Amino acid sequence: MPLIRLHDVRHTYATISLRSGVHPKIVSSRLGHSKVAFTLDTYTEDIPDRDAEAAETISGLFLPRETD
Repeated sequence: MPLIRLHDVRHTYATISLRSGVHPKIVSSRLGHSKVAFTLDTYTEDIPDRDAEAAETISGLFLPRETD
C-alpha cells in the first residue's frame, strides 16, 4: 500500500465533497478555512467537468429538452 499523507486525505475529502455537491461553505467550514474562496480556489481545479455540468443545467432552464 502506498504511503498516504494526512494532507492527501484532506485534499481527497475536499475534492470528493465538492464533486458530490456538498455546499462549498460546509466544506470550507469543516476544513477550517476562513474564506470559502480559498476552498474553491484550492480544491476545484481538480473538477474541470463542473463547468460543462453548469452549462447543461443553465441551458436546461431556458431550452426545452429533446424527447424521443
